[in-house]
Amino acid sequence: MPTRESICDQTGEDGLLFADGFDDAIIGVGNRCGQPAVVAYDVSKVIDILMTRDGMSHEEATEFFDFNIGGAWMGELTPVWIHPPETE
Repeated sequence: MPTRESICDQTGEDGLLFADGFDDAIIGVGNRCGQPAVVAYDVSKVIDILMTRDGMSHEEATEFFDFNIGGAWMGELTPVWIHPPETE
């Protein structure tokens, strides 16, 4: 699993933005043409963390994520939130 340190080493960037409390949901780095690299998170892991850590239901965690985390713009280094396909 990628860590904050390995992400900074990989990108050579020290000013990346991380979502505090969600390091276990980091899946890598996102790159966009002509844009700086950003930290990439797995949304399903973020939801799981909210449910486990904060005792939220799936619906509460999803709503909290959508409004407070995924919907927060913090500038060009805002992390990218990946919705991986569900696996069986």
